[in-house]
Amino acid sequence: MTKIVLLLFVLYTSVQASQFDCPALSDGDSLSQTQLLERLTHSCRYDRLERPITYTENGSRLPVDVYVRWYIYFMQNLEAHDLQFKIHALLQFRFLDPRLIFRKVSPKRSQPILGEANLRDILWMPHIFLANERDSSIMGTNEKDILTSVSLDGTVIISSRITATLYCWMSLQKFPFDEQHCSTYLESWMYNTSELILHWEQKRPITFNPDVHLTEYVLKQIWSNKSTINADLNDLRHGAFAGNYSSLSFTVQLTREVGFYVMDYFLPSMLIVGASWVSFWLQADQAAPRLMLGTSTMLTFITLASAQGKTLPKVSYIKVSEVWFLGCTLFIFGSLLEFAFVNTIWRRTSNVDVKKLKSKYILRSTLSPRLYETSTFRQHNADSVSMTASSASERPHPAVNYRNYLTKPNMQADGGVATEETRKFYEFDIGLMEEGGDENVHENRNSWTTLTPQEISQWIDAKARVMFPIAFIIFNVLFWTFVYTF
Repeated sequence: MTKIVLLLFVLYTSVQASQFDCPALSDGDSLSQTQLLERLTHSCRYDRLERPITYTENGSRLPVDVYVRWYIYFMQNLEAHDLQFKIHALLQFRFLDPRLIFRKVSPKRSQPILGEANLRDILWMPHIFLANERDSSIMGTNEKDILTSVSLDGTVIISSRITATLYCWMSLQKFPFDEQHCSTYLESWMYNTSELILHWEQKRPITFNPDVHLTEYVLKQIWSNKSTINADLNDLRHGAFAGNYSSLSFTVQLTREVGFYVMDYFLPSMLIVGASWVSFWLQADQAAPRLMLGTSTMLTFITLASAQGKTLPKVSYIKVSEVWFLGCTLFIFGSLLEFAFVNTIWRRTSNVDVKKLKSKYILRSTLSPRLYETSTFRQHNADSVSMTASSASERPHPAVNYRNYLTKPNMQADGGVATEETRKFYEFDIGLMEEGGDENVHENRNSWTTLTPQEISQWIDAKARVMFPIAFIIFNVLFWTFVYTF
């Protein structure tokens, strides 16, 4: 009996203590905001570690609906080498907490309770993070740049001014004529979709400051998205908790301004390529100025191309800018090869026989020359050998054509007399001429033209002055058509 009485006394004492420790909410109009909040958030009726709970008509628990809004103050240009961008923004969360309703407690209050970080610290907050952030922080001080509002119906609004550096995977195949799509992802950290769901605000969920201007890009459009992220035990982005997590994202489409690249890279590279063609107007034997011009333009262009490449990440695919610089490099290198070719021809000592004064014949005779002195030497030896040919039985078969032999005969060093093998060859050659081939030989020889190596070099330079610019124009047409079509 004594034990029962003692137990009842302990229970009565605890009830009286709890009633004394838990302040009443009556007459809220006479309380200050701080006093009202202290009573609303007293541990006897409010646990900041527990999320707000609402129920359906059948008694099941509903998840907390958190509404999100972005206001972008400033957006920095994309940093291509680090694949990131930076924003200064106001991030706002809105949700309903029934435990903070004070309309009935303080009916005369018409304005929400406002506070800063100290008010936020005593309330339950949804744990939401930027999934693609590299760095983020509260702008200014933690006290002044967080605004907390509690309305009469228990609606809580948390506004924070933040600075965030966000990752953006950029596609640079068409650089610098590219468009980039950079997204910002918000995800719930510890509450899955059965506990918390993120929503965009109905009116203007994403707003940019009208004074936001990007120097290198133009903001084309913005769109938002809502999705669910599935996490398992192998995915630790949400800790070690598996489940479906609510996610919000918004994407900005940015188009790069090409004016800077045209003025600083494309036009200078065109001028450098054009400067390399000046060597075509210099004489082929002027090796020093032509070589200096070619190498200086090549080195200048390589320096220009490398300066542009330092601002980009080392990706494995080929960019449009690299195609342009490679094409220009080939044109400059081609002018160097042309100089080496005409200089080699200029230094030849023998004239070249050309069948016709057309490009294909001149090039064919230049690459495999029919030396004029060889044909003269053959004609001279043919006249000498014809006097020793005495009988027709010594003649070779007339069906063989001597013009198939273009090699200059070897001469002996002591007297300049042809060897026995060479003499037999010319005896065979004269045999053909005695049968009536001599007139044909002279007729064919009269149709050929003899050009000096200097004339051929000048002819090649004259052709290069026309062909190189035409080829470069065709390259430009194909390049710019691809850039603005595909």
